[in-house]
Formats: sequence, structure tokens, C-alpha cells
Amino acid sequence: MSRSLNKVFLIGNVGKDPNVRYTSKGDPVATFPLATSEVWRDKDGQIQERTDWHNIVAWRKLAEIIQELVNKGSRVFVEGRIQTRSFEDRSGERRYITEVVAENLLLLGPRTGMSGDDALNDRHPLAGYTAGSSSHGKNLDDDLPF
Repeated sequence: MSRSLNKVFLIGNVGKDPNVRYTSKGDPVATFPLATSEVWRDKDGQIQERTDWHNIVAWRKLAEIIQELVNKGSRVFVEGRIQTRSFEDRSGERRYITEVVAENLLLLGPRTGMSGDDALNDRHPLAGYTAGSSSHGKNLDDDLPF
């Protein structure tokens, strides 16, 4: 038996408002870029920073919730798996894209437009949502799973 694991955990900031489209069967799919950054000091003591961009894809109910609650700049935790797919571009060339298929997404900050006590007391309906489950609304004070 072959054993393998394909699991990704990312915490970062959404680079653009999510784009939601629908498949020919009517299933919603949300896509958005997620930025993760690494900061370190080089050998000369200078602070260096590198940002990586990840293509995030979410399906069905998770896509609908993301459309409602996630905006450019939102800080999120994404749990999912890496997937590489190919497609033909308009000129007929074969292209490849690597993306993270989100299975779970947590909002890590207050929703856009909230401030003060409203933001501190807000409980996101997306917090704790797992793709394929109907239970969500977990308290944001819960620890992350790592």
C-alpha cells in the first residue's frame, strides 16, 4: 500500500477580492490570491522580506461563504491540499497552474467595516467552517490546530 500526504496550512492576507464563478452544473467556485511573508535578518543585520503568492480555490458552500465574508486584505488561515492542473490558453498552448484547494478557512481578523467593540465581539460565521460540513460558527478564541 502506498501512503502519502498532501496537506497545506497557510496564514496570510488576501490579495484581491475573491472571484466567484459557477460551473456548468451550477456549483460555485471561489478563487483568490493569498500572500504569505517571511522576514529575516541577513548576514549584515539588514531586515529582509520575501512574499510568496498562493492561488486559493474553494468549492460549493465554502465558496459562497467566502464570497460573502472575505475581502482584499482579510487575514485568513487556509487548510487544504496542493493541486496542479493543466489547461489550454487562448493561443492553444498548454499551461500549468498550482493551487491550494481549500478544505477549511478561518477568518483571523474582524470583518471589513467593523471597529471597536463590534469587531472584538464579532463571531464570524466562517470561523471553523470545514468544507462538506454544515457546522460552523466556532468561537474565534479557539486555538488554531497547530
